[in-house]
Amino acid sequence: MGSKQVGVVHRAGGDPWPTTVAALAVGAAFFALWFWLLPSWLGFSVDTVGAARWRWIAAVPSVMGFAVALRCVFDFGWTGHGTPAPIAPPQKLVVVAFYRYVRNPMYLGFFVGWAGLWVVFGHANLAAIAVAILVVMGVMLFVQIYEEPALLKKFGAEYEEFCRNVPRWVPRLRPWEQAVGRRQ
Repeated sequence: MGSKQVGVVHRAGGDPWPTTVAALAVGAAFFALWFWLLPSWLGFSVDTVGAARWRWIAAVPSVMGFAVALRCVFDFGWTGHGTPAPIAPPQKLVVVAFYRYVRNPMYLGFFVGWAGLWVVFGHANLAAIAVAILVVMGVMLFVQIYEEPALLKKFGAEYEEFCRNVPRWVPRLRPWEQAVGRRQ
């Protein structure tokens, strides 16, 4: 009598753990770089006097935003068998978890996380706001000019179907259900 594991999905391409660990390492390095570079430039400092103590409420969306981005990094490794780094991109189109609601949840999570931190610690000035707007616009252009054409070339009709059903920046209210034969 052979043993049968119920509920275990065997993925083509082998063990997902090596790419998942690699994806998390790349993601951690990326987050660490930004946490090292931006706080002093954005004027982050702790102020708990008067109305400033209410700014800590923004820690909730900040933590949630970074958690979304971290989950997306995990999905790149586990489901996509790759990392967020262009030198080791996912080998499978990632259409799980938050990617069923919006095509770019990692960017959105990262933006929400930093916006929340800026509210908690920041002392916004016009130059910092202008640069933040330019960065967001740059990311949007990067997605449209480089990332989407590269994904279309790599994943073809599967990516086209994903784009038709999942919006780029504004999340759907309900998760997209892929056709049964294409689920990951």
